[in-house]
Amino acid sequence: MTDSSEKLVRAIGTFGLAAGIINITIGGGIFRLPANVAATMGPSAPIAYIVCALAMGLIVLCIADAGSRVSLTGGPYAYVGTAFGPYFGFISGVLLFMLGTFATAAVSTVFAASIGQLVPALSGRAASITVLIAAYAFWSLINFRGVTLSVRLNSIATVAKLLPLLLVAIGGAFFISAGNLAIEVVPPAGDIARTSLLLIFAFAGIECALVPSGEVRDIARTVPRAIAIAMVAITVLYIALQVVAQGILGDGLAQATASPLADAAGMSMGGWARAILLAGASISTFGYLGGMTLSMPRALFALARDGFLPSQLAAVHPTYRTPHIAIVAQSVLTLALAASGTFEQLAILANVSALALYLGCALAAWRLRQRNIAPGGGTFNIPGGAVLPWVACAVILWLLTGVTSIEWLGFVICTGVASLIYAVTRTARRGKTGS
Repeated sequence: MTDSSEKLVRAIGTFGLAAGIINITIGGGIFRLPANVAATMGPSAPIAYIVCALAMGLIVLCIADAGSRVSLTGGPYAYVGTAFGPYFGFISGVLLFMLGTFATAAVSTVFAASIGQLVPALSGRAASITVLIAAYAFWSLINFRGVTLSVRLNSIATVAKLLPLLLVAIGGAFFISAGNLAIEVVPPAGDIARTSLLLIFAFAGIECALVPSGEVRDIARTVPRAIAIAMVAITVLYIALQVVAQGILGDGLAQATASPLADAAGMSMGGWARAILLAGASISTFGYLGGMTLSMPRALFALARDGFLPSQLAAVHPTYRTPHIAIVAQSVLTLALAASGTFEQLAILANVSALALYLGCALAAWRLRQRNIAPGGGTFNIPGGAVLPWVACAVILWLLTGVTSIEWLGFVICTGVASLIYAVTRTARRGKTGS
């Protein structure tokens, strides 16, 4: 894989990339997951957050190492492809595409539902589809006109979504009942693994935000710094929100599956706070859609650039220098999935795809270091770089013990279909080149 065909503008800096990571990561999950985590873990829920954060810390260090060595657009697809060749790169690209597409469609359903709660006239299936069409049309147009404008709007959306969450994390802390936080029994390791697996959905996003690597300035410095800023901020905020919600609602948190944070805000500060949180959920998910509309079309662009998908998807607009056809195709596909599925159904494969992708990134970090692959500007060298990727692999395999048989079946079917597509595409390419 080479970057000779890249024609994109390197306009994304450290804070722009960090804002993109935070924007994509803090999507719709955190507005719903506190209740799910409390149902399994109760007051000990922060343990699962810490375990998941430590696991993600190991994983993102590997991603940072690999990302500082490969500057091609495509993120993990480019990392794994450079390390292990086109087939494994293609599978990683498919996993990235599956993760991003299904996760975006899942959060789209949360966005439409939040709008419906705020504006009853926009509730119902037909109205929800209309809302989603308008949202995707807006973000597609913004991304169509250039990456710089999109990054600026994503940064604004990141600030807007954080304000209501900070309201709960800070304001709600004054209404915590200490008795609701008492840990009586520590859950078994199996429950912690399953809950940590669930939380992967809340922490996932870095791998998608790194897809526009071909538009990032000075990747050796920008990628690791942006990841560090984003991960610390996200982890602290998530734990604070879980503790506050548990401290206010107590055992009732597990039953508040529709809007746990909004319910906590309403009980502690009144109806106005609950309304703000519902609005915050809409803003958060809307910003998430914007971040993913920036990132995921670049996955299609990268796959088409390397000959795995129709070449039209690798087209770059002559004026705006953006992958305009890929943007439209990705938006239409995600919109169709969102209109036909539910949050739970769409999120099932996203978590398994994320862990499989992370496993590939950890192995790629080890392989790229072994081969001493680095761009001209230097690399980000993780501490214990020869051992850390293998530790990350062990943690990922432990988290995968929480995957159900149905989730495994869906994952195997999808990767099997991807392998078939790869074989057919390879045969077609050989026929064209005569080799």
